[in-house]
Order: sequence, then C-alpha cells, then structure tokens
Amino acid sequence: MTAAPTVVTVGTSLLADAIDEQAVVARRVDWQPPMPGTADDLAAVAADPLRAEANARAVAAYLGVTAQLVDVLPASEALGLQRGDFLHAGPPIDWERASGPMRGALMGAAALEGLVADPEDAPAFFRAGAGAGYTLDPCHHHHAVGPMAGVVTPSMWVFVLEDASTGARTYCPLNEGLGKVLRYGAYSDDVLARLRWMSSVLGPVLQRAVRSAGPVDVTALLAQMLQMGDEAHNRNRAGTLMLLRDLVPAMIRSGSRAGDVADAVAFVGGNDHFFLNLAMPACKLALDAARDIEGSTMVVAMARNGTDFGIQVSGTGDQWFTGPAQVADGLYLGSYGPDDANPDIGDSAITETAGIGGFAMATAPAIVRLVGGSVPDALATTRRMGEITLAENPRWTIPVLEFAGTPTGIDVTRVCRTSILPQINTGMAGRVAGTGQVGAGLVTPPTEIFPAALAALAERAHERAAGRAPTE
Repeated sequence: MTAAPTVVTVGTSLLADAIDEQAVVARRVDWQPPMPGTADDLAAVAADPLRAEANARAVAAYLGVTAQLVDVLPASEALGLQRGDFLHAGPPIDWERASGPMRGALMGAAALEGLVADPEDAPAFFRAGAGAGYTLDPCHHHHAVGPMAGVVTPSMWVFVLEDASTGARTYCPLNEGLGKVLRYGAYSDDVLARLRWMSSVLGPVLQRAVRSAGPVDVTALLAQMLQMGDEAHNRNRAGTLMLLRDLVPAMIRSGSRAGDVADAVAFVGGNDHFFLNLAMPACKLALDAARDIEGSTMVVAMARNGTDFGIQVSGTGDQWFTGPAQVADGLYLGSYGPDDANPDIGDSAITETAGIGGFAMATAPAIVRLVGGSVPDALATTRRMGEITLAENPRWTIPVLEFAGTPTGIDVTRVCRTSILPQINTGMAGRVAGTGQVGAGLVTPPTEIFPAALAALAERAHERAAGRAPTE
C-alpha cells in the first residue's frame, strides 16, 4: 500500500465514527434505507407498466404550460363565490379543527364581508356550522391557491392566470404585504381597512393596467427572477420590480386617478413579496396540467391548513394524503420565539411542488438570512431535491449550478425509497388568532403521507393488474 487508505461508509455513522477515531479518512455516503413498511408497495409500483410513460406524460404536460396574467377580478366574478363562501389554504378542514391563524383570517374575512359586525363575533357564527349559511372549502378545489391561511371571499380581488395553449385558468388573491395581515391571521381594523382599499382601489387600477398592457408572461418572469437571485417563495424582489416595470406605464395611461396610481405603485413597490401571489398560481396552472394521469407517481400539490399537511398525486385523482403539519425551524421577528409559532400553513408550497422555492435555494443565497441556514446549505438542498424528482425544468435554470434546471416533479416512489423529504421555505404565523407573522424558516412535510400515497398507487396498480377498474 503506497497511500493512506480511504474508507467509504454507507448508512448510519457508527462505523465512520469509529474509523475517524483511528485517524483514517472516512468518506460518508448520505444514504438511508427506504421508509419503513414500503418495500412491497415500492415493488408493486415499480412493476406497474403504466408508470414510466405516465410520469413522462405528466412532466411533459407540466413543462408545456405557459402562464400568463390576463386579468384581475373580484373573486365573486372570477370564482363565482357567493356571500358566505370562504375558501382556505390546504386540505379540507372545519372551524373546530382550524388553527389560530386560520381562525383569525376567517374572523377577519367574516367581518370584511359584513356577515358579523365585529371579528370577535365570528367564532359563534362559524361554530353554528352549515346552518349559519356559510361554506368552507379548499382553494385547491376551485383552481385557486392562497398563501398562509389563504382565505378568499367574494369581495377580494384575485389575479387571473391562463395557459396560452389550453385556456385553463388559475387564481390567487392579491398580496397584502407582511406583518399584521389577514393571511397570517391578523384581523384588526387596519388590516380590514387595507383589504377594503385593495378591493376599491388597487384591484381596479391593476385590472385596467393588465387589460391595457395585454397578457404578462409570468412563466418568463419566473425564469428571469431565478437568474436574479429570487427563489420565488420567500424572495420575490426581482419579480415584483419586473412586474412594476411591465405594468406602471399602463397604470399611468389607464385613466385611473393619479393619486390612486401613485398609491398602488407605492404599495406594490414597498412589498417585496407581491409577486409571490403570481408565482403561486403560475405553478398551480402547470401542475394542474399534470393531474389525473393513471399510473403517474408525480406529486401535483402540497398544501397546509395550519393543522394538516396534505399532498395530492397525479395518479390518485383528488384524494388528499394528510398528516400533522410541522412547526418550521427558522428565524423569529422581534421578541417572538418557537412557542409563538403555529404549525406550517398555506398553499405556497405549490412553489416547491413545481420545483422552485426551497427546491431552488441554490439560486438565492440571500434567502438564507431570512430562513436560516448557510450558502452551502442552499446549494446542497437544491442538489438533494434532484434525488426525489423526475426531471429538470429547462426554462427555470440556476446559474451557480452551471445553469442546471430546477428539480421538477416530486416522485412519491423516490421520496419513499430515499427517505428524503421535500424542503419548503415558509413564513411562520403566530399560533394565537390575531397575532400575524412571527418569523420565517424551513420545514418538511410529515413523513407518513408519502407511504400513504404510495400504498394508494400500489393498490391501483394491483387492481389494474387484476383487470378491475381502480377504486376512486
């Protein structure tokens, strides 16, 4: 032997630690066994003759979408919401199981719609159940997405995004800013006043501008902002400024009052997260195109309601696979700490589902100061997400990784086989209704939802093999 030996270790660190103690170099391979109890289901899905082609179709459908901002409308008009209809983030939930920020947002929205005189009167209204004359349904069931609590009511205005080739549409409310805002569960008078201004001034100003300037190619803006240091979940500074660049001339020429235009430009320009509410529906539009492909193991939605974390998979229709939402690990505002934070909430994980946000951490090193971690962590995260995805997105590339495409199409089988969970960048809402934002950080889904989805895919594969129609 002419050189010092190097030992490669796999799995737990016990052997590597012992070798280190003997002053021998140990190269540790980051590997974990498949998730417990998934071996039979992994084998069944791997043998499914539909899987490879179905996943190729799902990825192609996803990549084929070009999302354009075509209009800005009241939710009553865009989504057909009636008085008493409430949409919310995440999988289905009722008032009794709703978390503090979800309840706070519903309380504020009930007052905004005039269903109660004061937000503090709203708990009794919601506890009365369906007999009180309201409905509560996930945004995802209406081709919509909402950040954090994601509460949408008829008077709120929404962005309307459309796929240029199919005409399919998705929707998202306008972004309110940070701090004490409805989506973080705050419902004070200033929160409601801001929402009324957004409906009476901001929405109409943006509507005239979008209709005058023509469609805005949001997919292309996402490609540019990823080159400029945004990961499009917790950092949207470049995207927001590019949107203003495209819309301000039309806003000025739109015939809106000069003071209203000035207020609208100041509001959007002062809110670095404004573009998030365009990134989210753009991602949903692309992922919706990949839905309902029998045999596909691709995740098409990840969403949280502050109590449950749910995923939907292309090959299992609209079925939700849920587990308890986790509390994010990150940085806190002011004097807030971990005891103040609510478990993860919001539809914004649609960005990670589409391969940006936490999956594109490498392109946004500045984000680590907001969510915790380090620049090497960011690079490693993007590379690690490539181990659980089906493809790279050729339109959304990362300069620091030699312009590699962002990891695209979370594969349930790869998650179960590697035990690597999707990484999500997220804001943190206060657990007490009315608090607002308390921080931002990193979080992963509950582990058990992926084996549950895998079991459903395996069952469908067994049913097809037996000549039976898969159970819906």
